[in-house]
Amino acid sequence: MDPEPSTNDLRRYFDELRGTEHAKNGLIEDLLARLDDKTQQYQKEKLDHARESYFNRDIQLRVSALEDELQTMKAMVERDAFVLVLIDGDGMIFEDRLIEQGEAGGKEAAGKLWAAVRDYVRSKMLGLSSDYKIVTRVYANLKGLSETCHRAGIIISPNIMEEFVRGFTGSKQLFDFIDVGSGKDRADDKICEMFKLHLYNCHCRHIIFGCSHDNGYARLLEDVAGQPVVGQITLLEGVPFERELANIKSKYETTKFDNLFRTSKINNYQHYHQTTQQTRPHPPQTSPQTPLGQQQMSHEISFQPPMARTTSLNGNSSMNPMATSWASWASTASAAPPTQVASPPLTPQPTPAKVTSIQRNKYGQRIDPIPQYDKSEMKRVQKIKMCNVHFLRQDCIYGDECDHTHSYRPNKNELATLRFVARQTPCRFGTGCDDPKCIYGHRCPAGAEGTKECRFGSLCRFGEEMHGVDTKVVKTTKV
Repeated sequence: MDPEPSTNDLRRYFDELRGTEHAKNGLIEDLLARLDDKTQQYQKEKLDHARESYFNRDIQLRVSALEDELQTMKAMVERDAFVLVLIDGDGMIFEDRLIEQGEAGGKEAAGKLWAAVRDYVRSKMLGLSSDYKIVTRVYANLKGLSETCHRAGIIISPNIMEEFVRGFTGSKQLFDFIDVGSGKDRADDKICEMFKLHLYNCHCRHIIFGCSHDNGYARLLEDVAGQPVVGQITLLEGVPFERELANIKSKYETTKFDNLFRTSKINNYQHYHQTTQQTRPHPPQTSPQTPLGQQQMSHEISFQPPMARTTSLNGNSSMNPMATSWASWASTASAAPPTQVASPPLTPQPTPAKVTSIQRNKYGQRIDPIPQYDKSEMKRVQKIKMCNVHFLRQDCIYGDECDHTHSYRPNKNELATLRFVARQTPCRFGTGCDDPKCIYGHRCPAGAEGTKECRFGSLCRFGEEMHGVDTKVVKTTKV
């Protein structure tokens, strides 16, 4: 039998048990503390998970809504896609054969233009939907264009151009030929604004720009040349590209629609000279078989003098010196016996002045120097009644039958004064005139640079665009 433990043994044993209990309690407390920490982390993660789940569901709903909206927007963009054709009708002029047909020619021109644009788009824009539209805007000074074509003999009456425009506009719902009225750069300004308006329009997939005749568009095209949208622009050529446009056209797509637009500018002076030479009267020729009086009578009956120079407003022949001279010649010749008719002396021809260039400012307006003059000398030269066209252009169509003198022999000072006198008459082509031999005025000689004010006010014969012209020359066109 084991001996009973002593008190010391029991005390030592108790101390061991107490240490073990203390270690157990510490372990339990540590485990409880860790449990509390893990519980808090769990609750936090649970909240985070709930929040993420909520946001994920919200984002999924928003993504789904945005995808639906995107599909709707794509459908809207595709549905309203169009190609814009902008044409400056003052220089991009349709072919003569189309214009002279009037309304029928306008319809044909619209149809040919629509077909040419469709074929071009089909070859260049393969991804474009088939239901795109072609929107065409032609801007021009209709009155000026009508008169120009009439003077050039393209149409027999200015009304033909109005009929052409009516046919062009009425043939297609999205084709418009717009009359901008008279004034410098009106068509240019409208075209530039329309160009800028649609350049970043998502519905406008391409712009076909007809402007090859006008250097004024070079500034606009230079600004766009470095932008990503440059691939959405095609330059349409009618007449050959002007120098500044030719320098930048390599940065753009270019095309040309055959048998639709004129490839050369209209030359009114050349046509007017040719037609008047063909209709100019020739003096009667004598022959042994026909008496002189009969020949003169038959010539007087068959020939009608030019209306612009011989017909008075009230039809009174007393106001018509040429018609009176022809009638008196015929009546006296029929009663007189045949006589030998002496040939009239030849008209002295002045030495042609060589014009080598046309100066223009930054707006493309023509600048002709206004010479110094003496007022008394100008009045004296005007009294001589020299023919401006004969002495300054050397191509008077009336020759020896001109109402103004061709026989006077002016000196250099008188020619300079005569040139100033001629500049007092405004040129019908305004500041855009490109005839190097033009003798008429392209800016008001009484006006001041930089201001539209004029001492003649509303009575001035020069148009508003011919006042305040910038006289700083920035380019010279060699002839």
